[in-house]
Amino acid sequence: MLNQSSANKSTSLRFAIQDTVFINLTRFFAFVVLILLLGILLSLIIGSWPSLHKFGFGFIFGKEWNPVTEQFGGLVPIAGTLITSFIALLIGVPISFGIALFLTELSPNWLKRPLGIAIELLAGIPSIIYGMWGLFVFAPFFGDHVEPWLIDHLGSLPGPGFLFQGAPMGIGVLTASLILAIMVIPYIASVMRDVFEIVPPMLKESAYGLGSTTWEVARFVVLPYTRIGVVGGIMLGLGRAFGETMAVTFVIGNSHDLSSSLLMPGNTISSALANEFTEAVGDMYTSSLIELGLILFFITFVVLAISKLLLLQMRKQEGTKT
Repeated sequence: MLNQSSANKSTSLRFAIQDTVFINLTRFFAFVVLILLLGILLSLIIGSWPSLHKFGFGFIFGKEWNPVTEQFGGLVPIAGTLITSFIALLIGVPISFGIALFLTELSPNWLKRPLGIAIELLAGIPSIIYGMWGLFVFAPFFGDHVEPWLIDHLGSLPGPGFLFQGAPMGIGVLTASLILAIMVIPYIASVMRDVFEIVPPMLKESAYGLGSTTWEVARFVVLPYTRIGVVGGIMLGLGRAFGETMAVTFVIGNSHDLSSSLLMPGNTISSALANEFTEAVGDMYTSSLIELGLILFFITFVVLAISKLLLLQMRKQEGTKT
């Protein structure tokens, strides 16, 4: 009995030590991520300090970008980042929802797997391939056949007509937005498909049994049950759109001129950094580019924080009457 009791104590002590080591090790990994995040933020602030000190908040609203006179403003790339990402989501979210709904509710079984694999393959294509395809295939076609129609039929409209005025060059903000939409669709569609598949069949069958259509089931059963996952997938796509570099650099035109037309060349923060960082001469030029990176970091942080608050609010409302 004494030997068995000693063995049990030894085993318990060994398990306790292993558990303590495991907990402290995982805690260390978590703090490493936090330290890396703070280190990146601190390095961006230090690197952009000359620009922050000289331009202040005026950098955000400044239109001029002149390395010769060392006058820099980030309005054009900031606006380009927000506009292209917004249009990409505006196009990508409905299409992704349709793809996910078809795969989970309407597609025959023999077609689900090939389509699912195709979507995952699209998500794995390198961004530079999208950029090359956009520059050599999509942009010429868009400039020759689509943009002239947009200019002729929408450019003269009162109100939103100014968005479709200019020369049909093929490259521009709208082209970059469409390429971004194509790139984010696989990510959002994959997440939506996965969360749609976890809806209990009993809920959908009950709705169908009451005479609901497929659209009514999707709207009143599937979406309410999976809205947290759907929002997470949309935020994943938005993060991809914010940080996309090479594909946008190929097709946006890389111009620091501010234009109200979506057909004109523009710029984003990522494309500006990719194009100009290696050629930046002087501390102020380099510091201004680093400040653009800091602003992109801040924009991403704000968007993720808002999405987190939205998800928390959704969880609080679960089970309540709306």
